[in-house]
This record gives sequence, C-alpha cells and structure tokens, in this order.
Amino acid sequence: MNENELAAKICELLDEKKALNIVKIDLKDLTIIADYFVIASARSTTAVKALANYLDEKLSLLSHPPRRMEGMGEGRWVACDYGTVIVHIFFEETRAFYQLERLWTDGRNVTFIGASD
Repeated sequence: MNENELAAKICELLDEKKALNIVKIDLKDLTIIADYFVIASARSTTAVKALANYLDEKLSLLSHPPRRMEGMGEGRWVACDYGTVIVHIFFEETRAFYQLERLWTDGRNVTFIGASD
C-alpha cells in the first residue's frame, strides 16, 4: 500500500467509526515530516481514544502498525505516526483552538471527508 492509499484507508476507517470533519492534506514537497496529514475530530475524549485504538487495530491487521502514538492519556489530541502519514485526532474544542489545518494551507489536494456536524 503506497502513502496515498494508506491515507485514503485511514480516512475510510475514521469515517466508519463516525469521526467528524475528516481532512486529508497532501504535504509532499512541503515538508520532510510526512507525505500526508489526516486530521479528524470526535465529540468526547473517549471517542478520540476509541478512534485511535480502532486505527491501530485495523491497520495492524494490514501490516501497518503505528510507529508511535502520543496523547492517549488525556485523549484531547492523539497523534498517530504511520511513517508517511501522520494522523491527528482531536477533541472538537482542542481542534478549534489549534486549527492545525490552517498551518498547512499550502498543502495540495486538501480533501474534506465525512460528516461535518
């Protein structure tokens, strides 16, 4: 699975679990951090952790376990590092505060996926 397919699969899995406001940002040629960011929200810290655990479980079965996961303790912002794709799952209020996608407006092919409410 290449990085674009991995990012698309992550978006699909997040949508399955009712993540909110899923955004995929193509960062190729803009940073060495990753090729894609996937950003999503949840309405509670419990849901944030559940989404991260779901991704870990499903992608590990596909031989793509995360290299590292941070933020599971509080569940306000969990970052999951899949190498070429970094996933940020936010509690809604935390996402509104940091507005991470605004920092990467130069990213190509910004894609909004799933429900917006």
